[in-house]
Amino acid sequence: MASGPEGAVRGSSYAELSRQMKRAGLLERRAGHYAVRIAVNAAFYAGCWTAFALIGDSWWQMATAVLLGVAFTQSGFLGHDAGHRQVSASRRVNDAVGLLHGNAMIGIAYGWWVGKHNRHHSHPNELGHDPDLAIGVLAFDDHQVPDKRGLTRFTVKYQAFLFLPLLLLEGWSLHWESAKAAWRGEGRRPVLERALLLGHGAAYLAAVLLVLPPGKAALFVLVHQGVFGLYMGCSFAPNHKGMPVLPSGTRMDFLRRQVTTSRNIRGHWLTDAVLGGLNYQIEHHLFPSMPRRSLRRAQRIVQEHCEEHGIAYTSTTFLGSFREVFSHLHAVGAPLRSGS
Repeated sequence: MASGPEGAVRGSSYAELSRQMKRAGLLERRAGHYAVRIAVNAAFYAGCWTAFALIGDSWWQMATAVLLGVAFTQSGFLGHDAGHRQVSASRRVNDAVGLLHGNAMIGIAYGWWVGKHNRHHSHPNELGHDPDLAIGVLAFDDHQVPDKRGLTRFTVKYQAFLFLPLLLLEGWSLHWESAKAAWRGEGRRPVLERALLLGHGAAYLAAVLLVLPPGKAALFVLVHQGVFGLYMGCSFAPNHKGMPVLPSGTRMDFLRRQVTTSRNIRGHWLTDAVLGGLNYQIEHHLFPSMPRRSLRRAQRIVQEHCEEHGIAYTSTTFLGSFREVFSHLHAVGAPLRSGS
């Protein structure tokens, strides 16, 4: 994944900022840090499944389902970092980490996701180019509203109220899109990706059905996948939703495009851990290959640079970000509620 604009001018504002990051050592990989993070995550993931096996046929398994939803999302964050080449300078190592945490551990096609996410990074919040705006049941800009028909027209009409409930389905959507992409042969290793997805699905269903009776098994899966989708969605949604949406073909320099369409979430070390570093969305978009550990230090440098060059830099609280998201969604759906 690219770490800067194609053909960046050496004397440009972004080039100046990039040189600052290099001098501070913030673009250097942190292999040891990621080794520890991967080990801790693996222990948590394995611990959840061990608890599931030991608890057995009990309604307490719904608590295990919640914990597994957290474990899946944290694994997804590591797959995200690998997709951005943050873990290692070696593409093979990053791909191995991505395939492990994506296909094998959570059932998401790593190759498909990387391609989709690359398009998002190249055109954040740009209509017709950012795949994260192409969500059929929602509208993020007035221009998307007239195309809505039937059920999608209803969901857009009340999308501010339905947004969080719809995120409960995000996990299912990711699995479905992953399966379709894998069978289309997307990604650099389609055969391996298919095998890993099949292995994950078979192991997951076998574990659940061997331990729980059908009714509890079905509820366990619903709770687990619902928490996974909600947690994943609530980690990504504050980053761009409710920020300026750009018309297709908008010409804007790399620095301004990435900063003005992104939003940071203020907090502390716990915020960083819960949101997987995505709370530093501006810095991440400017330097996608920057290791997660370096983002907090980079934030101060980027904010000062933006203030110096008169570039709007948005930072708010987690709850404040959702107020902005809901307000924006409600405003976009207003024409449908007024009957116009």
